[in-house]
Amino acid sequence: MADDPVDVLIIGAGASAAAFAWSLAETRMNILCLEQGDWMDPARYPTTGIDWEIRQLGDFALSPNTRRRPEDYPVNDSDSPIAASMFSAVGGSTILYAGHFPRLHPSDFRVRSLDGVADDWPLDYAHLEPYYAVNDRMMGVAGLAGDPAYPPKEVPLPPVPLGTLGETIARGFDRLGWHWWPSDSAIATRPYRGRAQCINLGPCITGCAQGAKASTDITYWPDALRAGVRLATRCRVREITVGADGLADGVLYHDAEGALRRQRAEIVVVACNGIGTPRLLLNSRSKQFPDGLANRSGLVGKNLMFHPYGMVTGVFDERLEGYKGPTGCGLMSQEFYETDRSRGFVRGFSFELVRGVGPASAALWGMASGQLPWGARHHECYAEFFDRIGGLLAICEDLPEPHNCVSIPSSSTATASRRRRSPTG
Repeated sequence: MADDPVDVLIIGAGASAAAFAWSLAETRMNILCLEQGDWMDPARYPTTGIDWEIRQLGDFALSPNTRRRPEDYPVNDSDSPIAASMFSAVGGSTILYAGHFPRLHPSDFRVRSLDGVADDWPLDYAHLEPYYAVNDRMMGVAGLAGDPAYPPKEVPLPPVPLGTLGETIARGFDRLGWHWWPSDSAIATRPYRGRAQCINLGPCITGCAQGAKASTDITYWPDALRAGVRLATRCRVREITVGADGLADGVLYHDAEGALRRQRAEIVVVACNGIGTPRLLLNSRSKQFPDGLANRSGLVGKNLMFHPYGMVTGVFDERLEGYKGPTGCGLMSQEFYETDRSRGFVRGFSFELVRGVGPASAALWGMASGQLPWGARHHECYAEFFDRIGGLLAICEDLPEPHNCVSIPSSSTATASRRRRSPTG
């Protein structure tokens, strides 16, 4: 079955697709977006029920291999030390992200020139700065101007409060003489554009029932739809089709009932994340592109860049109220961000505050780590353990290397593979 042709067809409805659709809406072109997931109902997010910690390990887990929701597809990451984290829905992975919203530094655009690693970008920070500012306004970013780690910039909303845990970590950074600053966070700290402010529910990474976290289903998409963009959900694109001229002319997709349909388009935009985009291109084989669409170079799926991080967690003497406040938001340090050869590293990392966990997660982590005993003293020890947990994430760079890749070995299942690297690079 063929649908009426459109001017622009967007595949995926996550962060980049939502912003692109919104930015193009003023052209009044016929714009359609196909999303394999559906609209999320905030009233059914895990934090609206008492089993929210269990669901964080199930149907709202970060990995599709764990969730196995109907709209998910499996990712074979057995050859990768890093598991894929992504979500299929209107809003994409912004449904589950923590809302941490740092910008790149000017140096990030010139890593080959400055440090001899990876590749330089074809543009720079100054070129992107006005778009960063627009995105901050659309998403409602909270923070504090004046961070010396960045060029001057304004932030629409006041920062997320540090809380007892953040203040404790900040005092430690002060004693070390290390940089720290209230982090930029896509969290409404006061009512903003129809969104309620954060009420410190805590587990942002299972969806924000309050609507305070800026996922693109409640920021960009409402504006884009009001401007005339159309969005069809539960539509799983099978392949991108090409005409005799070798240019994309539409897609084949399965609709909500499973029927195979064809959607023709003048322009096809692929916005399916770092794994889904090469997966779709590699599955779009034709006489013109036997190895996958746009893959005559053989580079589709190569140079995959994940978001690696390491975490350190400590148990403190005092109660920290760490389970209160947005996950991973409040404080960040870029003391080790820029290259510092005197310290022995090239291209560093950011520290990000990690808040505490809920009661069930604390018990599981405590028992698994040997902090909590079984038996008679379990409850006594738990009382001294819960709400005393806090820590830091070290979020580092991933390099564009050909052996870090997405491939389609025998079916549409994507395989994400990476070689383990020494941390000295």
